[in-house]
Amino acid sequence: MTDLLATFYPWIKTLHIISVISWMAGLLYLPRLFVNHVEHGPVGSETSEVFKGMEERLMRIIMAPAMMATWLFGLMLAFTPGIVDWSSFYPWIKAAMILGMTGFHHWLIKVRKEFAADKNERPAKTYRIANELPTVMMIVIVIMIVVRPF
Repeated sequence: MTDLLATFYPWIKTLHIISVISWMAGLLYLPRLFVNHVEHGPVGSETSEVFKGMEERLMRIIMAPAMMATWLFGLMLAFTPGIVDWSSFYPWIKAAMILGMTGFHHWLIKVRKEFAADKNERPAKTYRIANELPTVMMIVIVIMIVVRPF
């Protein structure tokens, strides 16, 4: 199996990068939709219903499959011999950030369900601040992979 992973390494890496970009797009866009939903989509309005549809489709069609693909291809890379130096500190920091992004994704699922049920009680400012979290985690991940400072 590890020989197969090594043989297809460039393709697995390519698919992983594409998956990460797609997942990040959703992680950055959905909180912005929530900001606009709070500010421009009062409960019961036609605009609110449009936002609900956009949020649900973004999560179901883009974010969920992209997260699963990111994990699948990422684990395949992690198990490819010679790719990750597990004795270093950088892969563990990256892993913590990935778990953080996954947790953030699941929090967004919860929030989307609250909006769908017209039960959001958070102000737009909460989602503006939340919008910065995946960016910070992404920066740390990229530094860990490219620079490998630890």
